[in-house]
Amino acid sequence: MRTSSCLCVSSALLLFIGAIGQTANADPTKVRVAWIVPVTNIATIMFAKDGVTKHNGRSYAMEPIRFQGSTAMITALASGDLDVALLGFSSFPFAVENGRLDDARIITDEIQDGAPGYYSQVFVVRKDGPIHKVEDLKGRTLATNAFGSAVDIAMRAMLMKHGIDPKKDITVVEAAFPNMKAMLAEQKVELIPSVLPFSEDAQLKEQSTVLFSQKDAMGTSELGFWVARQGFIDRNRAALVDLLEDYLRVTRFYTDPAHHAEAVQIAAAGSKLPPAVFDNWLFTNKDYYRDPNGMPNVEALQSGIDQLVGQGFLASTIDARKYLDLSLVREAAERLK
Repeated sequence: MRTSSCLCVSSALLLFIGAIGQTANADPTKVRVAWIVPVTNIATIMFAKDGVTKHNGRSYAMEPIRFQGSTAMITALASGDLDVALLGFSSFPFAVENGRLDDARIITDEIQDGAPGYYSQVFVVRKDGPIHKVEDLKGRTLATNAFGSAVDIAMRAMLMKHGIDPKKDITVVEAAFPNMKAMLAEQKVELIPSVLPFSEDAQLKEQSTVLFSQKDAMGTSELGFWVARQGFIDRNRAALVDLLEDYLRVTRFYTDPAHHAEAVQIAAAGSKLPPAVFDNWLFTNKDYYRDPNGMPNVEALQSGIDQLVGQGFLASTIDARKYLDLSLVREAAERLK
């Protein structure tokens, strides 16, 4: 009886040790994270500096996935082909309302436009053109990157402030950001939105003048934040906290003025553009604001969503607070104190 009992205990102990070994050697959780713009979306250069991140390849394995825009992200998030979407005030409510993603949760902030003391996207006209004030845009053709995008909403909001009906008093054409400078110079349009890094183009600056900024139209805007579905969060909470800890580490590294020169070199290598393209603005107050603790501006987010309703893009507003789960990024930030 004693031998049998010992064998049972030994077998149980071996099973327990085996289970520990399997856990220790388990594959890291795969996390597919969306991005749109190189460098501006830090996911593209998150692991470019050795020694900053601690958990990639251990508890999680991040796979950055490029998307042209938010519509495809919403579809991928709904189908399970994407784990973390990069949405903003102009796209998130459509994920909830049209994509039926009522379980979507905002887990960390990425970039804000027009935060006090920081960059805001601009809308420019030709220096030698006929537009000198917003009222002069009535009856003209304007450019946007996509109907319902953040810059599109801001442009329409500014027009409405100055008594111009965006649905009746102007013509709006869609164009890719890289093509807008030529369209303005060739007088195909009278106004274009200019976002980083295109707003730093020396030739564009020489030929154009800023008519207004997105901040002038809307105040601070929530341009980008990470969104995951509740089920994925519940299944992979520990791995996501580790990912967000690394994300905060990287954000703080890049935005530290002591690392500016190195950040510019990393950006240049990652984008295959000259360092001079980035040196004057990247990760400074001439860039979008990045909260060091990953906290979104909820008031700005709600204001942006309400703008969508006011302009007829959204049938009814949603309460942004209902879709926040900032407990993960708070836990991650607490580790860095």
